[in-house]
Amino acid sequence: MTRLRLEDVSVARGGRVLFAGLNGDFPAGSHIALVGPNGSGKTSLLRTLAGFLRPEGGAIVLEGPQGAFADRALGLHLLGHRDGLKGPLTARAHLSFWRGLLGGDGVAPEEALAQVGLAASADLPVRMFSAGMGRRLALARLLVAQRPLWLLDEPAAALDTAGKALLDRLIAAHRDRGGLVCAAVHEPLGAPISHTIPWGAA
Repeated sequence: MTRLRLEDVSVARGGRVLFAGLNGDFPAGSHIALVGPNGSGKTSLLRTLAGFLRPEGGAIVLEGPQGAFADRALGLHLLGHRDGLKGPLTARAHLSFWRGLLGGDGVAPEEALAQVGLAASADLPVRMFSAGMGRRLALARLLVAQRPLWLLDEPAAALDTAGKALLDRLIAAHRDRGGLVCAAVHEPLGAPISHTIPWGAA
């Protein structure tokens, strides 16, 4: 089963310690909420978990059914606060590219688009999308390549009420499959949370 372990993790940026001594043992099905104001280090922790930042100290271990991932990046998705979309490309082209790049056994692009409510917009260039539609397409990226750990940075940004309900359903389904979710948010999402890590202002 999937498990994320944090062992005395500390992170510094620009010579300033953002957090230190962070410990946690999160089993399959966990939904970890990082709740706090801007500048408190939530995004830095997500980027550290993803491997983009090296921790100042401690260890981060992501385990799968076959044991710890030698390359942690192969076991996770990082969805940042920017959607990473290219205006001239269609929604279908984006998902086909991501699926080919990331591999895995996720759903087909057409099914992912249907799940996020964009089936009718599959062949539109994304420059025609609203901010909420762009966010839905970014969420569809999580579906076309299966990864056990989702790292989500303000995932509800630009989503309307229906979009937030969709996000909650996607998180619930991922947890039901034994996945983990770690989300940085200003306010908790609607999806049930198993662990909360509060942050003070930096």
